[in-house]
Amino acid sequence: MTPPVDDRPLLRRLFEPKRLDELAPVPRLLTYGTLAFWSLGVLFPLYWVIVTSFKIEVQVDSGPYYLPFIDFRPTLGAWKFMVLENNFFGPYMNSVVVALSSTILALLIGALAAYALVRIRFRVRLAAVLCFLILLVGVIVAVAAFGVPWLLATVIAIALFLLALATFVRRTRPALGNHDIEFWMISNRIMPPIVAVLPIYVMFQHLHLLDTRTALIATYTGVNLPIVVWLTRDFFAAIPIDLEESAEIDGASKFSVFFTIALPLVRSGLAATFMLVLILSWNEFLLALFLTNADAQTMPVLVAAQNTTRGPQWWDMSVLIVVMIAPVIVIAAFLQKHIARGLLVGAVKG
Repeated sequence: MTPPVDDRPLLRRLFEPKRLDELAPVPRLLTYGTLAFWSLGVLFPLYWVIVTSFKIEVQVDSGPYYLPFIDFRPTLGAWKFMVLENNFFGPYMNSVVVALSSTILALLIGALAAYALVRIRFRVRLAAVLCFLILLVGVIVAVAAFGVPWLLATVIAIALFLLALATFVRRTRPALGNHDIEFWMISNRIMPPIVAVLPIYVMFQHLHLLDTRTALIATYTGVNLPIVVWLTRDFFAAIPIDLEESAEIDGASKFSVFFTIALPLVRSGLAATFMLVLILSWNEFLLALFLTNADAQTMPVLVAAQNTTRGPQWWDMSVLIVVMIAPVIVIAAFLQKHIARGLLVGAVKG
């Protein structure tokens, strides 16, 4: 049986599809052309980094050379130098431990906070917040200006805060609700990181935790916590509350409901959040530059260190960059299904 002949005018055949589930020739050409151009823009830098890692100094300076074995002869000199002589395994393991630990902690604490903000109604008295801020400033001034031991200053501030909660704070009425708390948490990400670097540095200096993984894990967890709360809140809000109420009627506690019902239902959203926070922690440079020296140095700092007095060592940088992006690509490929599903869940509301 011969297919029906399309007797429409030429312009309509070029720009209007015959069926709703297909594209016309011109829109199809534009769509695939745009995707091809975008793919080239994304993949070419990766290709160039990989190719540069197999070059030597002369080939980089006298280039550009694009095709190995045709434009230039590949060599493993940069790989041998970075792997065997420069020993990047220490910074690499620091990045792995710090990124994974801080991401897991931020995801756990942030998911708990997001679930609480969705299911529990909070009323934080404004007087308690002001009292906390005043005492916090007092502790900083006492430690920095008067040399008071930080442990003593913290204990005194906690005692005064508890005393204030038990006396005049409970008599005040103005309070902050859930939306105010959410806005305050996400507003922490609005502040430029450079503003907080110096106070964080001084704090860990007094705690004798500079150049340690503990300092980086604690800092990365706090920095990424607002993002986790912001992303996972919508995932928990989409869960029907009837499921949780039925479990509570059967005697389940809030923690049991959270770990056995809520978390499994939002695992795709958690996978997408995990991937995003892991990338942010893996690529973080500014805080690692200030808080580390040699023992806890991470890969972004090591990459930047290849810009020596002789100029940028692009071939060595390329080796480190290839090593850095490889595990992220593997994890993204492994979680691809959950990430795509999680992004769709977060995009659909109502």
